[in-house]
Parts: sequence; structure tokens; C-alpha cells
Amino acid sequence: MTCHPLQREQEADADGVRRLIVKRLARSRRTGDSAYERHWTAKSEEPTRWNYWAREALAYQSGVAGCFANAGLLPPKCIGVDVTDTDALIALAFVAGIPGEEWGIADYADVARSLGNGQARYLAVDSLPPVDCLSRRFLREYSTEKPVAWELLDDDRAWQQPLVHDCFPAGLRAAVVELHRCRDELYSLLESLPQTLCHLDFWTKNLIKTAGGFVLLDWALVGVGAAGEDIGNLVPDAAFDHFIDPAQLPELRGAVLAGYLEGLAEGGWAGDPLDIVLAMAASAIKYDWLTPLMLERASAEKH
Repeated sequence: MTCHPLQREQEADADGVRRLIVKRLARSRRTGDSAYERHWTAKSEEPTRWNYWAREALAYQSGVAGCFANAGLLPPKCIGVDVTDTDALIALAFVAGIPGEEWGIADYADVARSLGNGQARYLAVDSLPPVDCLSRRFLREYSTEKPVAWELLDDDRAWQQPLVHDCFPAGLRAAVVELHRCRDELYSLLESLPQTLCHLDFWTKNLIKTAGGFVLLDWALVGVGAAGEDIGNLVPDAAFDHFIDPAQLPELRGAVLAGYLEGLAEGGWAGDPLDIVLAMAASAIKYDWLTPLMLERASAEKH
């Protein structure tokens, strides 16, 4: 078993107990009974696909998971990794700290600063890590491949369902229809902006604050993306999943953007901040598929 040299030591808890998290990744997985279940494993043999089966293990084995460590954003300590042709095992030290679910806005700003500092080196100094398993075109593939009934966006009956009519705010339909209409333009915009190494699952439940810095979990999607794409995921997800009040979104967005730009500058990037603002906003295209899914599920007997 191998892991990145910086991650070899395993610390004991305060009570002297060493706790491990062991993850198993299988090349051959159950595809599921529905189109939605099946899409998670479709084409997962391809190393640059968003759902490549072995990526997280290879991220630890190659050291990619430690790419932002110098900026205070670390992966869990890796005890060992074993990758074969059929499966992979990852042994990680348990992380004790303050989970993102308990954070305030200042914590989000601080982690964004660390992320910007870490990602700056791939914009201003170093090239991307020389590994073959980095995901490419993540947002385009991830969101367009969702098997949802896109036609519901234009279906008056779907929007007139009581649950939808009573709960969706005025103006939402026009906004999401326009978002969907512009999605190819937004994908192209994101792919044309400055590119860096991105985690691509940068959200509240993958973040833990510790005495030694921030720990970032779940490296299964890591790959190439636009600078600002990760924070474009962090901010809306914090409200979608009820970790902050939606009324705090403007404050959270401002704090995260400011922190991220500070981190980029500290890391040596001197590019145009407008590129980051554009990437952060355009990343909302990731959620294009959620509206037709909600319209579909609004007619279900049980929610």
C-alpha cells in the first residue's frame, strides 16, 4: 500500500484511540434499476470522466489530494492506498474538528481564502499535476447527463401543480427557462476562463475546520475547472442544503468572493477579478437539471 509521503503519519485521538475510515472503490458496480441510478456509473472506465471509478484512490496515491496543503487546505491523513484492476482501498485517519455544518460566514470566507491561495499556483506558477485521471469538462458532462424530463420546463400543467404553484416564487419559471436556454453558452464561457486544479465537490459537508487548518474530504471528482468554479458551488449549496438561511446568501457570496480573491493574490495570481466573478456566477448552470426534477417529483404521492 502506498500514499503521499506527507500523509504517512497517523495521530491518536486524545483518548489514545486511532480511528480509520476505509473506503472501497469497485470497478464493477451495480448500475441500478432506473435511468437516474444508471447515469452515476455510465462510462466510468474513462479516466477523464466526471465519474471515473478509481479517481479518488489515485488522487491520494499520486499526491494530487495534497495539492492545496501549503495553503492550509489539507486532505485527510492517508494511511495507505491499494489500487488493483478490479478495486481500490483507501485508509484514512478519522478527522476530528468543527464540521462545516456548524460554521459561520467568517469560516466560509477563511476556507475560500485558503482555496484561492492553493489554486493560484496552478494559474500563476506551476502547471497542472501530470496525472491522467483528472476530470475534464465536469460541469458540462455532470449536468447535461442527468436523465430528467427537460420538456417539463415548458409544460404549463407541471407549473400549475399546487405544490409548485404555492411554493415556487414568482419569476422562477422565466429564470430557469432562460438558464437552460443559455447552458451551452455558459459551459463554453466557463471552459474559456482561466483554468486551475479544482476539487469540484467543494461544499459544506466536505469541509472540517481543525487546529491545523481546514480538511477537505472526498476527492472523487478532482480535475480541471475554472478559477472560481469551486466557490460557485460552495455558496448556493450552503443554502440549498439548509446550512445557512437563504437570506444570508448575499452576505455569504460577498464574503466568500472577497476571501477567495485575497487568497489568489496571496498565491501570486494577478489576473482580472471579473473572470472569477463570471466563473462563480456561470457555475450555477450545474443546477440546471434540478428544476425539471422537482417539477417531476411534485406529482409524486410521497415527498
